[in-house]
Amino acid sequence: MTAALFSTLPLSKPFLANLETMGYEQMTPIQEKSLPPILDGKDIIAQAKTGSGKTAAFAIGLLQKLNIKNFSAQSLVLCPTRELASQVAQEIRTLARYKHNIKVLTLCGGVSIGPQIGSLAHGAHILVGTPGRIQDHLGKKTLSLRSINTLVLDEADRMLDMGFFDAIEKIIYQTPKKRQTLLFSATYPEGIKALSAAFQNDPLRISVDSIHKDKQIRQLFYQVEPQRKFEALSRLLSHHKPASTVVFCNMRHQVREVNEQLQAQGYSSLALHGELEQSERDQVLAQFSNRSCSVLVATDVAARGLDIKDLGAVINYDLSRHAEEYVHRIGRTGRAGKEGLALSLLPKKEQYKLEGIEEYLGQKLERHEIEDLDPEQDCEIFPSMTTLCISGGRRNKVRPGDILGALTGDAGINGKQVGKIDIFDYHSYVAIAREVSSQALRELQNGKIKGRQFRVREL
Repeated sequence: MTAALFSTLPLSKPFLANLETMGYEQMTPIQEKSLPPILDGKDIIAQAKTGSGKTAAFAIGLLQKLNIKNFSAQSLVLCPTRELASQVAQEIRTLARYKHNIKVLTLCGGVSIGPQIGSLAHGAHILVGTPGRIQDHLGKKTLSLRSINTLVLDEADRMLDMGFFDAIEKIIYQTPKKRQTLLFSATYPEGIKALSAAFQNDPLRISVDSIHKDKQIRQLFYQVEPQRKFEALSRLLSHHKPASTVVFCNMRHQVREVNEQLQAQGYSSLALHGELEQSERDQVLAQFSNRSCSVLVATDVAARGLDIKDLGAVINYDLSRHAEEYVHRIGRTGRAGKEGLALSLLPKKEQYKLEGIEEYLGQKLERHEIEDLDPEQDCEIFPSMTTLCISGGRRNKVRPGDILGALTGDAGINGKQVGKIDIFDYHSYVAIAREVSSQALRELQNGKIKGRQFRVREL
């Protein structure tokens, strides 16, 4: 059956035109099922996996009812992690381009609270944040939720797993009783049922297929001795040669060790774990998502909400402890109808984990011996792009078009050699084809962006 078009929704022409520029034509299953009731103002509880298009579903809903002239917070989106909050806020900003002056503010821990207090004093339409930092602002009375008309709990199951139930409860009690509450969760445990019963008004239950189809993601398990896991990882990378890979480890120290070993072997690799400062996380994610880094080694919590287009492979260096987490991990590859690749290292003593995954998925999965792979010697995954870091961002009124214009104008870089541009509060990152990176760096260092000269360096 053909998917419904966004043009069938009661949205303004500028809104639909912006969706078209973003490549949004047909709705995903979760969007098709949830957007009509969301636009009707109904409460919903939606069960859908990461990458299903749920962010656009609730973002379109809250933007549609926004009163731009009212500079008080009208929508609040709660997320379990800083990474997911940042990603959600960015998607809302992109969706909001159809109308000027919509202010989206991210409120997360890990960064100084002072600038956030200053931003709140100037007003914001939409707030995206983590429960802990939202509570901090409420406690300092630097934030009021009296005008909230839409509350979104994104990845609610993860927030409950992280012990945020009490924080969420206290936050919700400071919002008006007459509001729309949208709850999104990959799973539907008892805690979610309790949360819904306490804070939603006759919610419509929506569910789309939460288990990835095997035709989308090829899942291969390689039996390996524990002491030979890194050798096995190297074999997997050199044999399958994915253009971009996320390698999952269960512990932070393992992330650091694996990343250091990969770099020592010549791989373009970066680490993502909970001990990084927010600015470091932003930089790592920018480099990986813009294809100037080929391998990202991460823990589950650090990679929560990670949404990379055309991710070549997910490798489970350590198998996750729960089958649901395994499904969540591998769901980051094989998106938008493309075939993905999920590779897992399987020590003999962890056979029970594979059996649990097979039972959860209701299917037998492929087992192989790592020795069957005959990798090339001295194989390196070398990305075609490199990243330039510019010391100006959203607070300096820098926009992607300003950077692109500076590169393709006086700098003389072909637009096709400019990749993804990420704008943060005080820094911006732009991917440049490696063969012209030196030229681009030199021209930006000597030239101006939006009439100003910024510090520029290559990462």
